[in-house]
Amino acid sequence: MAFLKLIMAFAPWICFLLIAQGSLFRLKLGLAVALILSVVMGLAGVHRGVILWVGLIFFAYSTAAVVGLNNMWTAQHMGVLANAVLAASVWLTVVMGKPFTLAYAREHVDSALWDNPAFMKSNLIVTSVWGLAFTVNTALAWGKMERFILPEWGYETVSYAFLLAAAGFSTWYPAWIRRRRAAGSVRP
Repeated sequence: MAFLKLIMAFAPWICFLLIAQGSLFRLKLGLAVALILSVVMGLAGVHRGVILWVGLIFFAYSTAAVVGLNNMWTAQHMGVLANAVLAASVWLTVVMGKPFTLAYAREHVDSALWDNPAFMKSNLIVTSVWGLAFTVNTALAWGKMERFILPEWGYETVSYAFLLAAAGFSTWYPAWIRRRRAAGSVRP
């Protein structure tokens, strides 16, 4: 998955992460921006697949709960909820055998390979790495919320490190597989 496409796939989530920190006003603003961005990107065809639908549902619910109903439980648990929703949806695509990365990976691979078991395995691996990152980030968000062990910046640093590692892996792994296939050490 090309890095720019990867960033675009998670653009509403990234905007939410960047905006919604430090105050209730910023949380509400971040939710509204992420919801609007999800809708616009979906209508424009830039954003698609499971991540689009999960984002639309999550940001619609969260915006209604926090902005519309001033639901403080949702606001207080936002980090855990956001990561848990992403983790659950990503793992669900793995269990269903339709990894979310397929929607993006097919743009870079000849359609003759779409049903190839190696292509599917590669997408399951990349999607599983994302599932692991979101699962770890769910636990980190809970730890941060409960002020468990680390200082706040420690949770955020580890969380960002897992997201960057998943993004890096998503870019590196398919290229590595292509190089191995070109060298003849992997069947097409």
